[in-house]
Amino acid sequence: MYRVIDEHPLSAAGVDEERARALYRDMVRARRFDERAIALQRRGWMSGYPPFAGQEASQVGAAHAMDESDWLVPTYRQNAAQIARGVPMSDLLRFRRGHPEFASGYDRPTLPQTVPIASQIPHAAGLGMAMNYRDDDAAAICCFGDGATSEGDFHEGLNFAGVFETPTVFLCENNGWAISMPRERQTASESIAIKADAYGITGVQVDGNDPLAVRAVVREALSMARSGEPVLIESLTYRRGAHTTSDDPSRYRDGDTEDLPEWRTADPLERYETYLREEGALDDDHVETIEAEADEELTRAVERAESGAEARPEEVFDSVYEELPPRLVRQRERALERAEREEN
Repeated sequence: MYRVIDEHPLSAAGVDEERARALYRDMVRARRFDERAIALQRRGWMSGYPPFAGQEASQVGAAHAMDESDWLVPTYRQNAAQIARGVPMSDLLRFRRGHPEFASGYDRPTLPQTVPIASQIPHAAGLGMAMNYRDDDAAAICCFGDGATSEGDFHEGLNFAGVFETPTVFLCENNGWAISMPRERQTASESIAIKADAYGITGVQVDGNDPLAVRAVVREALSMARSGEPVLIESLTYRRGAHTTSDDPSRYRDGDTEDLPEWRTADPLERYETYLREEGALDDDHVETIEAEADEELTRAVERAESGAEARPEEVFDSVYEELPPRLVRQRERALERAEREEN
């Protein structure tokens, strides 16, 4: 397993102080977003929200490894990666308010967040196949949790990627829990990374709470993928909070961090900040400025999200099919009738 923090000085990590601080800045932005989103959900501003505290290093490190032309295929917990990739916070908030499309004009190739577990994995393999057909010099990075590896879509997607040698990196964020199910209840495999052997592709583990390590591993994996060698990365991190705002984790875990090592359960933001301070790349002034800018950005994002028009019930159906099948036509009509009754 690859790790930088606690083992190597910043000078050996392949980044300069500016890049190191940029990673920290995006982790702070993501953490502030997560905290604000939970608070907004609790007051009824949005119906539900999946917290990602504890996974900022994994997601931000991966985003910083991508080229402009690479595709990001996110899951529903991938807000930190999208923020680091440049997706406006206001768009992510609008998505949670029911808007099907981003409103701010975003040009880096990014698929919408997927909520069904693992359904985006075959799509990512298909993106890679399309890139091969078109001779595109790009790759796709597909993000999912450890629970997705129990779905058929995982096996189908990786099998296609291996057979057709697609430029795809599969990033599994193993945060310890698939909702309420620990990893050992899902698979008897020694690891998730070792599953790559079944599909003839490379598998690797990385310290997912180390943004420098994740960036380095994902950069190498993307380079391999562009050469026709798909890669499965198991990013070992930890979900510090609930699965979603409707979940009560105290019902299935007792708070003892399941006997996992301290490097995996420690707060990745605090850990990285301590490391940068020890390396002389960060001080109080940097931290205060970064936190203040993140708070200002969030305030503007919430204002923009609230200033747009309310999502309409029929928008749930508008982007699914070119021509709606009869059953969805009936569902759409019932949704509009219900909305009209509630307004009256």
